[in-house]
Amino acid sequence: MSHPGPAPGDPGFRCASASLLRDEPVGGTASTVRAFLLLEHPGPWGVDALLDARLPDGLGARLRAAAAEAGVRVLLVRRSGARPTGDDPWIFAAHADPHRPRLEGGRVSDLAEALDLDLAGLRAGRPSGLPAYDGSVLCVCTHGRHDACCAERGRPVARALAQAHPEETWEVSHIGGDRFAGNVLVLPHGLYYGRLDPPSALAVAGSHLTGHLDLDHLRGRSGHPMPVQHAELALRRELAETRLDALTLTARSAADGVTEAVFDVAGASYAVRVRTTRGPDVERLTCRAGRDNPVPRHELLGIHRR
Repeated sequence: MSHPGPAPGDPGFRCASASLLRDEPVGGTASTVRAFLLLEHPGPWGVDALLDARLPDGLGARLRAAAAEAGVRVLLVRRSGARPTGDDPWIFAAHADPHRPRLEGGRVSDLAEALDLDLAGLRAGRPSGLPAYDGSVLCVCTHGRHDACCAERGRPVARALAQAHPEETWEVSHIGGDRFAGNVLVLPHGLYYGRLDPPSALAVAGSHLTGHLDLDHLRGRSGHPMPVQHAELALRRELAETRLDALTLTARSAADGVTEAVFDVAGASYAVRVRTTRGPDVERLTCRAGRDNPVPRHELLGIHRR
């Protein structure tokens, strides 16, 4: 059933506030993406960044087609408060494997050089053609033309992170989960964090740069399916384990809406069972949504040490 509330298209509706009011958990909600391609473009981005931004003629459509075939997510990035500087733009390529993440990046004279990259290789974990990049990239979604919450909640986060970590921080186009704004994507690990404000974002960044996760705001790893994301978070809470690479997924199975994920933790094996459902209640999941949709729910069934 639908809950009474603003009608679709109501400019006063804010999906992030509505999600918070219904106490929707953030765990197990990261977009499922294994490979990312980031192109620096100062904007404006429009509603559909690849097609609406002022990229070289036809580049956005060609990149979208090539990336869809290869299974790569293309995003636009810019520095916080950026204006065109005349410098050559950056391109980053990230293979967000949960256990073997890889990041490449460098400046190019023309963004069309992205078409020469080996996107299929990137998806498979091979070099794309860019130089290896040592470090992490903190991507803050500020794509206000796509969703108002991303701008209203993301821009203060971007400013705070840019001041504290200027080399690592970028604003990014739509990454998914608008209702959990402010959202941050950490590459190359594919870590999604949500419901961030400036203080909590600084805490997340500080934890990550010292090799730890912030479990209170972690939405999940994009390299795992959503039920496995939820399972990892549940096991980490059970063990009070925040080290970035402490858990290794060794097996996964799913049947009748129940997922079992098996993790190795310091030589011990744990099986975590999660039921995923879409209940009868429907909600507006983005500010611009034209209709209500069911809200996915994950339920922890149990954790068993083998």
